[in-house]
Amino acid sequence: MTRFEFLLNRTLRREVALMGLSVPQERLLAALEEKSVALVGNARALVETTHGAAIDGHDLVIRINRAPMPSPQSHGARTDWLALATSLPADDRQRIGAARYLWMSHKRKRLDWETASSEGFYLHPLADYRAMKAELGAQPTTGAMMIALLSRSRLSRLTLFGFDFFASLSLSGRRTADKVPHDFAAEASFVRALISGDSRIIRA
Repeated sequence: MTRFEFLLNRTLRREVALMGLSVPQERLLAALEEKSVALVGNARALVETTHGAAIDGHDLVIRINRAPMPSPQSHGARTDWLALATSLPADDRQRIGAARYLWMSHKRKRLDWETASSEGFYLHPLADYRAMKAELGAQPTTGAMMIALLSRSRLSRLTLFGFDFFASLSLSGRRTADKVPHDFAAEASFVRALISGDSRIIRA
């Protein structure tokens, strides 16, 4: 697909054509088999930790959106995959240096050509987004969608860093919980249920 064709398909919301740019979900999940995965959220509280070495010690490090990394001591330095629901400025793209991009947002018009044409690009199916939105009763965060997706793989361990469900707010913005379209209590309950039923998932 050319850039022009991509822009046309995005404008006209041709979902089948856009999905043609994505690796199949089964292939994405297969790449996680027997791997230890660190999923790094953007909670401000992570700054006060010394989890950086533990994060970078995982087989795969996945970060979210603009992936703020105030210090290697708290956040580590590696980014293998980047899960997005927002546009990514060029300086952030260069700073983060992800090898693979996952577009998790249902808002296809925000998806840019550089992301969509990148090697290993993954586009999260709208059906999955809608199912999770129905379960939570609100628009799911990128982090919650990633936890749900990763739990369906055959990874060996999933460690969650920087997830306090907005208790300490987010490093990536100044909005308070009442200013975002998410139900953090519902997401916290959802993740607690996953953890209680899956010993592979650990919250640091």
